[in-house]
Amino acid sequence: MSAQSKILIVDDDPDIRQVLRLLLQGLYSVTEAADGAEAVRLIQEQKDTDLIILDVMMPGMDGYATCDALRAYSNAPVLFLTAKSAEADRISAYRSGGDDFLSKPFSQDELLAKVTSLLRRYKEYRGKPDAALAIENLEVDFSARTVVSNGHPVSLTDTEFSILEHLLRNRGTTVTAPELYEGVWKEKFLPGSGNTVMVHVLNLRRKIEENPSSPKIIRTVWGKGYQID
Repeated sequence: MSAQSKILIVDDDPDIRQVLRLLLQGLYSVTEAADGAEAVRLIQEQKDTDLIILDVMMPGMDGYATCDALRAYSNAPVLFLTAKSAEADRISAYRSGGDDFLSKPFSQDELLAKVTSLLRRYKEYRGKPDAALAIENLEVDFSARTVVSNGHPVSLTDTEFSILEHLLRNRGTTVTAPELYEGVWKEKFLPGSGNTVMVHVLNLRRKIEENPSSPKIIRTVWGKGYQID
């Protein structure tokens, strides 16, 4: 990744911030925030942030609430950093708008691999020129990475837009969970990855479907995967 990629680290523990800064500086431009409120302020001022590394367990505004607040100003991928590793915690992270999850203690190699993957996907999809497309009640602009539903803008996370784009680029074809995961996350599909895909698709449906419980846009092909006709 280019040294110009900008990363915001949000953690109330100064030692963790220092470790992350030492690992990332030189490769990326790094900014720090000690709490959720400061993170929101910085994102409002620095709208060109490319990645946010966000601690979950923080006093006051926790990571989930912070992520939700950040999504009003940025679609940059969010990498949650937490001591929790239960599946329920991962689902909470994704539902609040997160893109990936890293448990403490973490290895340097795993951190850098996830950062590289998220930044590559964000810049690859964000910079890909293409025409706009209309389907059902949606207008999707691949170049601007925007979605409008019934004339109203829809705020999607980077991962949610990438899922929608991947399915749209394969219209009429059933995309399996492994294909969708490896096509969007750019990582090998592992046990548990299917739940990650399912939660993100559910979040996406809540935003773009008029009736998420009976979706007309993203159809589930039972036992196979997902399809946009």
